[in-house]
Amino acid sequence: MTIDFHVHTFPSEIVADRERYFDGEPAFRALYGHPKARLVDTKGLLEAMDQNGVHAAVIFGFPWKDEDTARRHNDYVLESAARVPQRLIPLACVDPLAPWAEKEASRCLELGAAGLGELAVYEECDEGRAVQAYEALIALCRSSRRLLLLHANEPVGHAYPGKAPFGLRFYYQLAALCRDLPLILAHWGGGLFLYELLKKEAPETLAHVFYDTAASPFLYRSAVYRQAIDIVGCERILLGSDYPLLPPSRYEKDMDEAGLSAEERAAIAGGNAARLLAQGDLVLPSQFGSV
Repeated sequence: MTIDFHVHTFPSEIVADRERYFDGEPAFRALYGHPKARLVDTKGLLEAMDQNGVHAAVIFGFPWKDEDTARRHNDYVLESAARVPQRLIPLACVDPLAPWAEKEASRCLELGAAGLGELAVYEECDEGRAVQAYEALIALCRSSRRLLLLHANEPVGHAYPGKAPFGLRFYYQLAALCRDLPLILAHWGGGLFLYELLKKEAPETLAHVFYDTAASPFLYRSAVYRQAIDIVGCERILLGSDYPLLPPSRYEKDMDEAGLSAEERAAIAGGNAARLLAQGDLVLPSQFGSV
């Protein structure tokens, strides 16, 4: 069984006319301004899932600055999942810094979102302010016992669209705030998993963190799989394709190159996700437990 834990889907009107949404949305323009940067609606996503043998996907939108766009996008994600509940698991997405973020996140959780994600702050921002903004959203997920998926990226290396300005200390602080909550850090947590080798504090602080593989072929050599497994174990790594950025097959190629066993591949490709979604201490719509 393959479960893709990191998929973006967009309403058809945004897919058809993305330029209309660039004004006032610098992050969206940066990530999707090039016409070859792919966008996909739910119909196209389901077709791709069938072609790639993906049984289920965790889907979400984008952290828009505009409240109305964010609301309509979240509604689209929720409605898409309601039509095919055995295959699509919806997360609500907000800009954590927006004054309306907590209200919109709460609305979506009440409507049945399985959690919040992929939450991201892409612009330069005071780190303390960002932590405070995330703290309110973390509290919502804790009180409703839902999932939380956060963008994370490495603090060094080449620049690229969507590379957030914060260092690993920021993501570590968020992990500490989420100790009693399953937390998924996207993009290998920006390499934060390496610090689980520390003798004190970090292993306990990060013990509840899952790391997804989104965009890994663009960021890391395939050896990252073996390194991460040796440090944190196979059980906390989740396949995330960042589709439509890349298809799952590209990640399968990297796992082949890394020499993963069939058991390790099965766990990363879906077993770990199924176990996470079935956790008894999470409150998720009942259909997700049978994924």
